[in-house]
Amino acid sequence: MMLSLSIRDFVLISRLDLSPGEGFTALTGETGAGKSIILDALSLALGGQADRSVIRHGAAQASVAAEFAPPSSHPVWTLLAAQGVAAEDGETLTLKRLVRSEGPARAFINDQPVSAALLAEAGELLVEVHGQHAASSLLRPAAHRRLLDQFAGNDALLAACAATHAARVAARDARVALEAEAQSAAEAQAWLQETVAELAKLGPQPGEATRLTAERAQLMQSERVLEAVAEATTALAAADAETALSKASRAAERICRLPGFEGAGALPEAAKAACEAIERAMIEMREAESAIARLERMPIEAGDLDSVEARLFALRAMGRKLACDPDALNVQWEALAGRLELVEAGELGIAAARKAERAAEARWHSAAHALSEARRAAASRLEAAIAAELAPLKLGRATIRVALTPLPPEEAGATGAERAEFEAETNKGAGFGPLRKVASGGELARVSLALKCALAEAGSAGTLIFDEADQGVGGAVAAAIGERLVRLSASRQVLAVTHSPQVAAAADAHWLVEKSAKAGGTRLTTLDAGTRQEEIARMLSGAEITDEARAAAGRLLEDA
Repeated sequence: MMLSLSIRDFVLISRLDLSPGEGFTALTGETGAGKSIILDALSLALGGQADRSVIRHGAAQASVAAEFAPPSSHPVWTLLAAQGVAAEDGETLTLKRLVRSEGPARAFINDQPVSAALLAEAGELLVEVHGQHAASSLLRPAAHRRLLDQFAGNDALLAACAATHAARVAARDARVALEAEAQSAAEAQAWLQETVAELAKLGPQPGEATRLTAERAQLMQSERVLEAVAEATTALAAADAETALSKASRAAERICRLPGFEGAGALPEAAKAACEAIERAMIEMREAESAIARLERMPIEAGDLDSVEARLFALRAMGRKLACDPDALNVQWEALAGRLELVEAGELGIAAARKAERAAEARWHSAAHALSEARRAAASRLEAAIAAELAPLKLGRATIRVALTPLPPEEAGATGAERAEFEAETNKGAGFGPLRKVASGGELARVSLALKCALAEAGSAGTLIFDEADQGVGGAVAAAIGERLVRLSASRQVLAVTHSPQVAAAADAHWLVEKSAKAGGTRLTTLDAGTRQEEIARMLSGAEITDEARAAAGRLLEDA
């Protein structure tokens, strides 16, 4: 519900602070006192059109702020969270609009700047305004299906329809993607077959090109290697180093066997060291000859280089053809073979995807059909409920129907397979048409009231505002309007601008709106029991209040 409304420098209002309570509050006053200005100010705070003409003469800006206390389950919290507005369930919510003489108008929710569109979307969830010129959700076809579903209690059916539609879309996307991939592969089938065959014949191994590049670099030096080995062999053979070392070894051993050289001392130790060194040199010499011999036996031939180069160049050529690193040809081979398999055996997968899509489509159709049946049944009940409300409101000749129209297949989806719209026929045989186009200004407010009474539990708005729903009627019809406003106020906060004493007497609270030079424009007064009777008497008799009018006002209040 709305906790407060603060208006500053708006048209004729200098400063006005309202605190509506629960239940039904009536706003009365003479024509031109400013009742409609208060509603216009509220409309501005709820995201209505901002115009500099609303700024009070002499002021730099106009501002309107409306504070609400929506329950934690209210959809406005989900909306704000989705839009990144910091707000916690359970706290109050303030919608504010600022219109400046210089610069654009600004919108705020809990002091956070927001777009006017978001302010309007939030305002629509919190307040419904019904009147001759008020575009309430009851008069907007886009909201009619949602209201019908709320009246029918279709939450579970809607959830099932949304879930099966999501599965249906996912199955369709999977099938389309598979078909596109198969089509792409099929178009390149001949190339794939040829390329996969070439790769199979080539048989590339991981990292093979890098290994062959190194091997090629070595083989390209084979002639120089062979020359060096031959030179080393010749040098060792010509030097006869082994014979020389053998002679040197025998001579050193003779020194070590001389008398006196078997013990310690510098000379004996030097002789022993010489023997050991010569022996080591002979061992190293033999190992050098053996290593040279192994080099001679290595298969270093020109033909080896030719075969390595041929293989390496074949790998590089295939890499250029496939625009990939030659070392990754084995990975490319596997991928292309997979695509070829998709062409050759992919119809089985596509057939399975098509079958899954048909099953998902059938599940959605079943859920959508169940929702359609529930809507048709609820539409009949709603039409009967509305008809019961119309006669007491002097609209007995009017008929309201819920028109359900199938949606084109491409538009049917998460919310079902049809659109809903409330249509009216104000005189039998005149034909049905949209509410706003068919109903006259005076009828429109009462039609809205009848619809709202029938849809009492539908809609999220906790505050309902009726602007002159009693226009052009009186007596029993006005009393019927008051009764319906009271009924609605049992579960919602209701504010009604009225000229009807019967409606005003039915209210829980009564505000008088009047012009005041002292207040600088419009003033609002909360009436007590005495002043309220006086105001209702004025509404009954006009400018001169008679005792009979006061007595009649008292009886109206007692009856209420």
